[in-house]
Amino acid sequence: MPNVTAVTGFFLLGLSDDQDLQTVCGVLFLVMYLAALMNNLLLITLITVDLQLQTPMYFFLKNLSLTDALLLSIPIPNFIVNSLSHNNSISIPGCACQIFLMTSFSGGELFVLTAMSYDRYVAICCPLHYEAIMSGRVCVLMAGVSWATGGLFGALYTAGTFSMPFCGSNVIPQFFCDIPSLLGISCSDTLMVIYISFGIGLCLGISCFICVIISYFYIFSTALKIPTTKGQSKAFSTCFPHLIVLTIFMITGCFVYLKSPSATPSVIDRVFSVIYTVLPPTLNPVIYSLRNSEVKSALRRWLQSPFPRGPSV
Repeated sequence: MPNVTAVTGFFLLGLSDDQDLQTVCGVLFLVMYLAALMNNLLLITLITVDLQLQTPMYFFLKNLSLTDALLLSIPIPNFIVNSLSHNNSISIPGCACQIFLMTSFSGGELFVLTAMSYDRYVAICCPLHYEAIMSGRVCVLMAGVSWATGGLFGALYTAGTFSMPFCGSNVIPQFFCDIPSLLGISCSDTLMVIYISFGIGLCLGISCFICVIISYFYIFSTALKIPTTKGQSKAFSTCFPHLIVLTIFMITGCFVYLKSPSATPSVIDRVFSVIYTVLPPTLNPVIYSLRNSEVKSALRRWLQSPFPRGPSV
Protein backbone atom coordinates (compact mmCIF):
# COMPACT_ATOMS: atom_id res chain seq x y z
CA MET A 1 0.00 0.00 0.00
CA PRO A 2 1.53 3.36 -1.00
CA ASN A 3 2.61 5.72 1.77
CA VAL A 4 0.42 8.80 1.46
CA THR A 5 -0.23 11.72 3.78
CA ALA A 6 -3.81 12.89 4.22
CA VAL A 7 -4.40 16.55 3.46
CA THR A 8 -5.63 18.58 6.43
CA GLY A 9 -5.72 21.96 4.69
CA PHE A 10 -4.99 23.65 1.39
CA PHE A 11 -2.66 26.33 0.12
CA LEU A 12 -4.00 28.76 -2.49
CA LEU A 13 -1.36 29.64 -5.06
CA GLY A 14 -2.56 33.22 -5.58
CA LEU A 15 -1.43 35.42 -8.45
CA SER A 16 2.20 35.98 -7.43
CA ASP A 17 4.88 34.62 -5.11
CA ASP A 18 6.43 38.05 -4.57
CA GLN A 19 5.16 39.69 -1.37
CA ASP A 20 5.30 43.22 -2.83
CA LEU A 21 3.24 42.13 -5.82
CA GLN A 22 0.84 40.35 -3.47
CA THR A 23 0.29 43.63 -1.63
CA VAL A 24 -0.26 45.51 -4.89
CA CYS A 25 -2.74 42.85 -6.06
CA GLY A 26 -4.54 43.00 -2.73
CA VAL A 27 -4.98 46.78 -2.92
CA LEU A 28 -6.00 46.63 -6.59
CA PHE A 29 -8.59 43.94 -5.93
CA LEU A 30 -9.89 45.89 -2.92
CA VAL A 31 -10.56 48.91 -5.15
CA MET A 32 -12.23 46.76 -7.84
CA TYR A 33 -14.29 44.91 -5.24
CA LEU A 34 -15.60 48.08 -3.60
CA ALA A 35 -16.42 49.61 -7.00
CA ALA A 36 -18.28 46.50 -8.20
CA LEU A 37 -20.10 46.11 -4.88
CA MET A 38 -21.19 49.77 -4.86
CA ASN A 39 -22.43 49.53 -8.47
CA ASN A 40 -24.56 46.48 -7.72
CA LEU A 41 -25.90 47.86 -4.45
CA LEU A 42 -26.75 51.14 -6.17
CA LEU A 43 -28.71 49.30 -8.87
CA ILE A 44 -30.52 47.22 -6.22
CA THR A 45 -31.39 50.40 -4.31
CA LEU A 46 -32.70 52.19 -7.41
CA ILE A 47 -34.93 49.28 -8.39
CA THR A 48 -36.21 48.91 -4.83
CA VAL A 49 -37.12 52.55 -4.13
CA ASP A 50 -38.19 53.80 -7.58
CA LEU A 51 -41.82 52.93 -8.29
CA GLN A 52 -41.33 53.26 -12.05
CA LEU A 53 -38.92 50.32 -11.99
CA GLN A 54 -41.37 47.94 -10.32
CA THR A 55 -41.66 45.68 -13.39
CA PRO A 56 -40.72 42.02 -13.94
CA MET A 57 -37.63 42.93 -15.97
CA TYR A 58 -36.18 45.04 -13.16
CA PHE A 59 -37.26 42.50 -10.55
CA PHE A 60 -35.04 39.92 -12.24
CA LEU A 61 -32.31 42.52 -12.74
CA LYS A 62 -32.36 43.18 -8.98
CA ASN A 63 -31.97 39.45 -8.36
CA LEU A 64 -29.09 39.37 -10.84
CA SER A 65 -27.33 42.25 -9.08
CA LEU A 66 -27.85 40.60 -5.69
CA THR A 67 -26.39 37.35 -7.02
CA ASP A 68 -23.43 39.25 -8.50
CA ALA A 69 -22.74 41.01 -5.21
CA LEU A 70 -22.85 37.73 -3.27
CA LEU A 71 -20.80 35.83 -5.84
CA LEU A 72 -18.16 38.54 -5.81
CA SER A 73 -18.05 38.58 -2.01
CA ILE A 74 -17.07 34.91 -1.64
CA PRO A 75 -13.55 34.70 -3.15
CA ILE A 76 -12.42 38.34 -3.43
CA PRO A 77 -12.38 39.47 0.25
CA ASN A 78 -10.57 36.25 1.17
CA PHE A 79 -8.03 36.88 -1.59
CA ILE A 80 -7.54 40.48 -0.40
CA VAL A 81 -6.88 39.34 3.18
CA ASN A 82 -4.51 36.61 2.00
CA SER A 83 -2.61 39.03 -0.25
CA LEU A 84 -2.17 41.69 2.44
CA SER A 85 -1.31 39.18 5.18
CA HIS A 86 0.83 37.00 2.86
CA ASN A 87 -0.94 33.91 4.17
CA ASN A 88 -2.62 31.80 1.47
CA SER A 89 -3.70 28.84 3.60
CA ILE A 90 -7.34 27.78 3.82
CA SER A 91 -8.94 25.04 5.91
CA ILE A 92 -10.92 22.16 4.43
CA PRO A 93 -14.24 23.46 5.90
CA GLY A 94 -13.42 26.94 4.58
CA CYS A 95 -12.70 25.52 1.14
CA ALA A 96 -15.91 23.47 1.18
CA CYS A 97 -17.92 26.54 2.19
CA GLN A 98 -16.31 28.57 -0.59
CA ILE A 99 -17.10 25.94 -3.21
CA PHE A 100 -20.69 25.53 -2.01
CA LEU A 101 -21.43 29.26 -2.06
CA MET A 102 -19.67 29.96 -5.36
CA THR A 103 -21.32 27.08 -7.23
CA SER A 104 -24.70 27.93 -5.66
CA PHE A 105 -24.56 31.59 -6.67
CA SER A 106 -23.11 30.72 -10.09
CA GLY A 107 -25.94 28.27 -10.72
CA GLY A 108 -28.47 30.76 -9.37
CA GLU A 109 -27.15 33.46 -11.69
CA LEU A 110 -27.44 31.17 -14.70
CA PHE A 111 -31.07 30.40 -13.86
CA VAL A 112 -31.87 34.07 -13.25
CA LEU A 113 -30.38 34.94 -16.64
CA THR A 114 -32.53 32.21 -18.20
CA ALA A 115 -35.63 33.62 -16.50
CA MET A 116 -34.70 37.06 -17.86
CA SER A 117 -34.60 35.69 -21.40
CA TYR A 118 -38.11 34.26 -20.92
CA ASP A 119 -39.27 37.63 -19.58
CA ARG A 120 -37.95 39.35 -22.72
CA TYR A 121 -39.65 36.71 -24.88
CA VAL A 122 -43.04 37.34 -23.27
CA ALA A 123 -42.57 41.15 -23.40
CA ILE A 124 -41.75 41.22 -27.14
CA CYS A 125 -43.68 38.23 -28.50
CA CYS A 126 -46.78 38.41 -26.26
CA PRO A 127 -47.02 42.09 -25.23
CA LEU A 128 -50.81 42.07 -24.75
CA HIS A 129 -50.60 39.21 -22.25
CA TYR A 130 -47.35 40.31 -20.58
CA GLU A 131 -48.85 41.47 -17.28
CA ALA A 132 -51.02 38.37 -16.99
CA ILE A 133 -48.21 35.93 -17.76
CA MET A 134 -45.44 37.69 -15.80
CA SER A 135 -47.49 38.39 -12.69
CA GLY A 136 -45.82 39.17 -9.38
CA ARG A 137 -46.50 35.65 -8.13
CA VAL A 138 -44.92 34.07 -11.21
CA CYS A 139 -41.85 36.30 -10.94
CA VAL A 140 -41.33 35.44 -7.29
CA LEU A 141 -41.78 31.73 -8.07
CA MET A 142 -39.25 31.86 -10.92
CA ALA A 143 -36.73 33.72 -8.77
CA GLY A 144 -37.27 31.30 -5.87
CA VAL A 145 -36.77 28.29 -8.12
CA SER A 146 -33.59 29.88 -9.51
CA TRP A 147 -32.10 30.41 -6.05
CA ALA A 148 -33.22 26.98 -4.78
CA THR A 149 -31.88 25.16 -7.85
CA GLY A 150 -28.59 27.00 -7.52
CA GLY A 151 -28.36 25.88 -3.89
CA LEU A 152 -29.09 22.26 -4.87
CA PHE A 153 -26.50 22.54 -7.62
CA GLY A 154 -23.91 23.77 -5.10
CA ALA A 155 -24.78 21.08 -2.55
CA LEU A 156 -24.37 18.30 -5.14
CA TYR A 157 -20.98 19.57 -6.28
CA THR A 158 -19.70 20.16 -2.75
CA ALA A 159 -20.85 16.78 -1.46
CA GLY A 160 -19.42 15.02 -4.50
CA THR A 161 -16.07 16.80 -4.25
CA PHE A 162 -15.50 16.37 -0.51
CA SER A 163 -16.68 12.76 -0.44
CA MET A 164 -13.26 11.93 -1.91
CA PRO A 165 -10.02 11.71 0.10
CA PHE A 166 -7.20 14.15 -0.64
CA CYS A 167 -3.57 13.19 -0.32
CA GLY A 168 -0.18 14.32 -1.55
CA SER A 169 0.00 17.92 -2.75
CA ASN A 170 -2.21 20.43 -0.96
CA VAL A 171 -1.56 23.30 -3.40
CA ILE A 172 -4.59 24.66 -5.29
CA PRO A 173 -3.32 26.50 -8.39
CA GLN A 174 -5.97 29.21 -8.08
CA PHE A 175 -6.67 32.15 -5.77
CA PHE A 176 -9.88 30.42 -4.64
CA CYS A 177 -11.03 26.82 -4.18
CA ASP A 178 -12.32 25.35 -7.42
CA ILE A 179 -13.49 21.84 -8.23
CA PRO A 180 -11.13 21.03 -11.16
CA SER A 181 -8.08 21.80 -9.00
CA LEU A 182 -9.39 19.66 -6.13
CA LEU A 183 -10.02 16.76 -8.52
CA GLY A 184 -6.39 17.06 -9.59
CA ILE A 185 -5.11 16.43 -6.04
CA SER A 186 -7.63 13.74 -5.12
CA CYS A 187 -6.25 10.24 -4.50
CA SER A 188 -9.61 8.53 -5.03
CA ASP A 189 -9.71 5.70 -7.56
CA THR A 190 -13.31 6.41 -8.43
CA LEU A 191 -14.88 9.78 -9.18
CA MET A 192 -18.40 8.41 -9.71
CA VAL A 193 -20.11 10.83 -7.32
CA ILE A 194 -18.51 13.94 -8.79
CA TYR A 195 -19.14 12.71 -12.35
CA ILE A 196 -22.83 12.24 -11.53
CA SER A 197 -22.92 15.74 -10.04
CA PHE A 198 -21.10 17.09 -13.08
CA GLY A 199 -23.55 15.33 -15.41
CA ILE A 200 -26.55 16.81 -13.61
CA GLY A 201 -25.00 20.28 -13.68
CA LEU A 202 -24.12 19.95 -17.36
CA CYS A 203 -27.66 18.87 -18.23
CA LEU A 204 -29.11 21.84 -16.32
CA GLY A 205 -26.66 24.22 -18.02
CA ILE A 206 -27.44 22.87 -21.49
CA SER A 207 -31.17 23.09 -20.75
CA CYS A 208 -30.80 26.75 -19.76
CA PHE A 209 -28.75 27.44 -22.90
CA ILE A 210 -31.38 25.81 -25.12
CA CYS A 211 -34.15 27.83 -23.44
CA VAL A 212 -32.22 31.05 -24.07
CA ILE A 213 -31.59 30.12 -27.73
CA ILE A 214 -35.28 29.31 -28.31
CA SER A 215 -36.38 32.53 -26.57
CA TYR A 216 -34.11 34.71 -28.67
CA PHE A 217 -35.04 32.92 -31.87
CA TYR A 218 -38.65 34.01 -31.36
CA ILE A 219 -37.58 37.43 -30.04
CA PHE A 220 -35.52 38.26 -33.13
CA SER A 221 -38.16 36.82 -35.45
CA THR A 222 -40.83 39.01 -33.88
CA ALA A 223 -38.66 42.12 -33.60
CA LEU A 224 -37.67 42.00 -37.27
CA LYS A 225 -41.36 42.04 -38.21
CA ILE A 226 -41.91 45.37 -36.44
CA PRO A 227 -42.60 47.88 -39.25
CA THR A 228 -40.73 50.85 -37.77
CA THR A 229 -37.00 51.17 -37.15
CA LYS A 230 -37.70 52.90 -33.84
CA GLY A 231 -39.81 49.96 -32.69
CA GLN A 232 -37.12 47.47 -33.66
CA SER A 233 -34.46 49.51 -31.90
CA LYS A 234 -36.53 49.68 -28.72
CA ALA A 235 -37.09 45.92 -28.76
CA PHE A 236 -33.42 45.13 -29.32
CA SER A 237 -32.22 47.67 -26.74
CA THR A 238 -33.76 45.64 -23.89
CA CYS A 239 -32.20 42.40 -25.17
CA PHE A 240 -28.62 43.29 -26.05
CA PRO A 241 -27.51 44.03 -22.44
CA HIS A 242 -28.86 40.65 -21.37
CA LEU A 243 -27.09 38.87 -24.25
CA ILE A 244 -23.79 40.58 -23.47
CA VAL A 245 -24.01 39.72 -19.77
CA LEU A 246 -25.02 36.11 -20.48
CA THR A 247 -22.22 35.62 -23.02
CA ILE A 248 -19.49 36.93 -20.70
CA PHE A 249 -20.77 34.85 -17.79
CA MET A 250 -21.08 31.57 -19.73
CA ILE A 251 -17.75 31.81 -21.61
CA THR A 252 -15.66 32.59 -18.53
CA GLY A 253 -17.62 30.14 -16.35
CA CYS A 254 -17.15 27.28 -18.82
CA PHE A 255 -13.42 27.93 -18.96
CA VAL A 256 -13.09 27.85 -15.17
CA TYR A 257 -15.37 24.91 -14.34
CA LEU A 258 -15.20 22.71 -17.45
CA LYS A 259 -11.43 22.61 -17.91
CA SER A 260 -9.70 19.29 -17.35
CA PRO A 261 -8.47 18.61 -13.80
CA SER A 262 -4.85 19.65 -13.34
CA ALA A 263 -2.59 20.51 -10.43
CA THR A 264 -0.14 22.32 -12.70
CA PRO A 265 -0.26 26.10 -12.27
CA SER A 266 -1.27 28.00 -15.39
CA VAL A 267 -1.22 31.77 -15.80
CA ILE A 268 -4.07 31.58 -18.34
CA ASP A 269 -6.23 29.58 -15.90
CA ARG A 270 -5.73 32.17 -13.18
CA VAL A 271 -6.35 35.09 -15.55
CA PHE A 272 -9.68 33.57 -16.65
CA SER A 273 -10.55 32.91 -13.02
CA VAL A 274 -10.02 36.61 -12.27
CA ILE A 275 -12.13 37.55 -15.29
CA TYR A 276 -14.88 35.14 -14.22
CA THR A 277 -15.06 36.33 -10.62
CA VAL A 278 -14.56 40.07 -11.18
CA LEU A 279 -15.61 41.05 -14.71
CA PRO A 280 -19.31 39.97 -14.89
CA PRO A 281 -20.32 41.39 -11.46
CA THR A 282 -18.49 44.64 -12.30
CA LEU A 283 -19.81 45.07 -15.83
CA ASN A 284 -23.41 43.88 -15.36
CA PRO A 285 -24.75 47.03 -13.62
CA VAL A 286 -22.68 49.25 -15.94
CA ILE A 287 -24.00 47.52 -19.09
CA TYR A 288 -27.61 47.75 -17.94
CA SER A 289 -27.24 51.34 -16.77
CA LEU A 290 -25.53 52.68 -19.90
CA ARG A 291 -28.02 51.09 -22.30
CA ASN A 292 -31.18 51.74 -20.32
CA SER A 293 -32.78 55.18 -20.25
CA GLU A 294 -35.17 54.17 -17.44
CA VAL A 295 -32.28 53.34 -15.12
CA LYS A 296 -30.60 56.65 -15.98
CA SER A 297 -33.82 58.52 -15.25
CA ALA A 298 -34.24 56.66 -11.97
CA LEU A 299 -30.68 57.59 -11.00
CA ARG A 300 -31.36 61.28 -11.75
CA ARG A 301 -34.54 61.18 -9.66
CA TRP A 302 -32.70 59.48 -6.82
CA LEU A 303 -29.94 62.08 -6.88
CA GLN A 304 -32.54 64.84 -6.69
CA SER A 305 -34.36 63.15 -3.80
CA PRO A 306 -33.31 60.29 -1.49
CA PHE A 307 -36.79 58.80 -1.84
CA PRO A 308 -38.00 58.99 -5.48
CA ARG A 309 -41.71 58.90 -6.04
CA GLY A 310 -43.62 57.40 -8.86
CA PRO A 311 -46.01 59.32 -11.10
CA SER A 312 -49.09 60.68 -9.42
CA VAL A 313 -52.34 58.88 -10.19
